[in-house]
Amino acid sequence: MEEMNGGGEGVEEMEENGKEEKGKGREREKTVLMWGYLPGVSPHRSPLLYPVAVRMPESATGDGWMDVCGGGCGFAMAISGLGRLLTWGSTDDMGQSYLTSGKHEKSPEAFSLPTEAAIVKAAAGWAHCVAVTAYGEVYTWGWTECVPTGRIIGDQSIGGTSEKDEMHSASLNDQGSPRSQMLRTSRGTVSGPESSGGEESTKRRRLSSAKLEYESPTSGDETLSAPPCLVTLNTGVIIAMVAAGGRHTLALSVSDVGQVWGWGYGGEGQLGLGSRIRTVFSPHPIPCIEPFASGKDQSPAATKGNKTSEGQAYKVTGSCIKAIACGGRHSVVVTDTGLLLTFGWGLYGQCGQGSTDDELSPTCVSSLLGIEIQGIAAGLWHTVCTSVNGDVYSFGGNQFGQLGTGSDQAETLPKLLDAACLENKNAKMVSCGARHSSMITEDGEVFCWGWNKYGQLGLGDAKDRNIPFQVPIEAYHPTDVSCGWWHTLVLAESPN
Repeated sequence: MEEMNGGGEGVEEMEENGKEEKGKGREREKTVLMWGYLPGVSPHRSPLLYPVAVRMPESATGDGWMDVCGGGCGFAMAISGLGRLLTWGSTDDMGQSYLTSGKHEKSPEAFSLPTEAAIVKAAAGWAHCVAVTAYGEVYTWGWTECVPTGRIIGDQSIGGTSEKDEMHSASLNDQGSPRSQMLRTSRGTVSGPESSGGEESTKRRRLSSAKLEYESPTSGDETLSAPPCLVTLNTGVIIAMVAAGGRHTLALSVSDVGQVWGWGYGGEGQLGLGSRIRTVFSPHPIPCIEPFASGKDQSPAATKGNKTSEGQAYKVTGSCIKAIACGGRHSVVVTDTGLLLTFGWGLYGQCGQGSTDDELSPTCVSSLLGIEIQGIAAGLWHTVCTSVNGDVYSFGGNQFGQLGTGSDQAETLPKLLDAACLENKNAKMVSCGARHSSMITEDGEVFCWGWNKYGQLGLGDAKDRNIPFQVPIEAYHPTDVSCGWWHTLVLAESPN
């Protein structure tokens, strides 16, 4: 943001200061830009191939935009200046996602929550949402298995997954394509070439397509969807940040020195509890920072997996976690010393450990030791992070170029993005959709790459990109970016 400067003294200085204050007021006005697949926005459900400004609802007179929160499958989410959570973009044939978005279609509408407190942060997974109030309380709603009830279900054996979990897991994988929720056979199962679970199924989970039943907008959806409820945390816990994955949620507290809490599905280790607990229906602390112990007093689990490339064990340093992110079935956190930790599903290398193994506990990405990581984001099968120096690293699945490395080859170790268009560019923040990625530079430029069948890159076409491309955004100065599964939102300063 440019700052206007006064040019004199006395009366002239007062006049200039008055102009400065007016200028600042104009600069603080925000606009939300959207592009990609939000079926309820376009009359013919056609994708938005270019950035389009989002109109505030008429009921929001005197309000403005404060933050963008991406959204889930086929719906967008943002926060207004008065702390209202706004959702839009869905349609009634989107099933569970339609219910989760509050059935808001073309225009943003306030989502009703059982609190008068202002909302300051929010996140969305496939079909569940989570929001944080100004008091540090957490509300969540949507798919019932993502909403805490105080129960814990099972501890899966290593490599074992129940048939029901496999069905849900494959169902989640297919959410990479909008049409996978709408192309159905007479048996109620997904059909068509855009169903994306095939590649994964052949590698890890061979499932019968006849068993893959998807949620449909019927009364059954109502029973699968839980209304907003207050998440019960330990007394005194104040949450500052939340992240939502395919079927799990992370929350970062400020009251207990950057402790991470998690709940939901944990079959691949994405809850970081050291085992394949199938479902955790109450928030549990995730042990990310190792206790100070040495020699025979040190727990064997404290150094498991935390080794350099030479096999030497080391301690995860830091006093707290400062950032969290959830992918489809993996999780990513950053310590206050800039160490990157990952845990969960690793089939495509999205944990960055040099293998395709699942990580059941938070494990440091040792290849980034010596590089202070600052920002993180996670997609369905990939991870992107930024360093304090403005560099961008990515790893994991790369079927559509979502890593931005110039190829479609998966990476099990972090790879520096070195495209010519990023020369002398410093990344400010990154965000991931299901299979696309986005970043904002320190000078307010937006770059996108990856899957683009539905215009989620905002480049005016439907061609995938395997290196970052700048999104043409004229007259606005972008300050924040947040990807939904099939779309992208940008918060920008409006023209003066």
